Amino acid sequence: MSDSPFLTPARRAAIAPFLAMDVMREAAQLRAGGRDIIQMEVGAPCAGPPRRAREAVMAALDGRAIGYTDALGQTSLRQRIARHYRETYGVEIDPERVAVTTGSSGGFIMAFLALFDAGARVAINCPSYPCYRNILGAFGVETVELRGVEGVTPEQVEAADDARKLDGLLLMNPSNPTGALQSDESMRKIAQICEKRGIKFISDEIYHGLTYERPAQTALAFSQAAVVVNSFSKYYCMTGWRVGWLVVPPGFSRVIERLQQSLAISPPTLSQIAAEAAFDATEELEAVKAGYARNRRILLDALTGMGFGLAPADGAFYVYADLSRFSDNSLEFCKNLLERAGVAATPGVDFDPSQGRRALRFSYAGVEVDMIEAMRRLKTFLGR
Repeated sequence: MSDSPFLTPARRAAIAPFLAMDVMREAAQLRAGGRDIIQMEVGAPCAGPPRRAREAVMAALDGRAIGYTDALGQTSLRQRIARHYRETYGVEIDPERVAVTTGSSGGFIMAFLALFDAGARVAINCPSYPCYRNILGAFGVETVELRGVEGVTPEQVEAADDARKLDGLLLMNPSNPTGALQSDESMRKIAQICEKRGIKFISDEIYHGLTYERPAQTALAFSQAAVVVNSFSKYYCMTGWRVGWLVVPPGFSRVIERLQQSLAISPPTLSQIAAEAAFDATEELEAVKAGYARNRRILLDALTGMGFGLAPADGAFYVYADLSRFSDNSLEFCKNLLERAGVAATPGVDFDPSQGRRALRFSYAGVEVDMIEAMRRLKTFLGR
């Protein structure tokens, strides 16, 4: 309900809050009041953008105008993204199929508007990134949960489509919040099922580059009909720059272009300049990733030792922990953990409204000393 006595919000605005952002706001308020808070609630790399990205932007700020780019993004960046698929995955794509967007969030908005009418049914993994449900819900699209902390199986997709026809499938690989990584074979089968049954397949690959045992493969290796969403926010450490991309099937770019012309005009020019340069910062970015790997081991060892059950943490920079040994109310648990121990974590209900009361998510994208201290505080908080 609106706080304004004059305005009644539209029904489409009645979506759930993104709790990780609410926790971040509360943590920032406590920090502003002088509290020592360790923030593990949001997926924000502690490292700044790579040096090459910063230098490229500084070079661009030489007094000339920073204007609009083409609605689909700068040609050179689209070409560089296409090259990335060839070099990283061995997949050839035409740069014309690439659309640069205002972060992955802008990519989801463009993709959902382009692919689904109100009343469509889209399957998502559960637990999953809450903004999937929220954005789709605002567009009048029904979400169908495919439950499993280890990912989605081909059998689940078929069963959901058999029960009632699906219009789409949205799959994140690796997953937020669990970090689970789909096998290449499961991705292949799922892509084939979607093509055979006419299910529009969206692959969220925002955490590619951040896997610790084996690399993730793009859905484009298995289906040219897939729509891929990615971003410079996570591996490239550029969350606040708000720049991401879509790869769409051949002939579909004009649909995205028309939407972006009216909804965004174009992605931010300076962010595009930085993003293109970031592709050449691999050595620096791999050093950041090595820090995540150390943090990951700290959390896995500490949380297991305290008695938490853990979901697979194959990729991204999250640990999704079973809280049922300690509480059946993740909202209350996380509130107390923040206020009493100074550790910010996200309650599981953000990712799983029906069963997330018994889980919480920690981000280990921070600095190593904070991860060690956070686990010490958590252990003290639990009385262990």
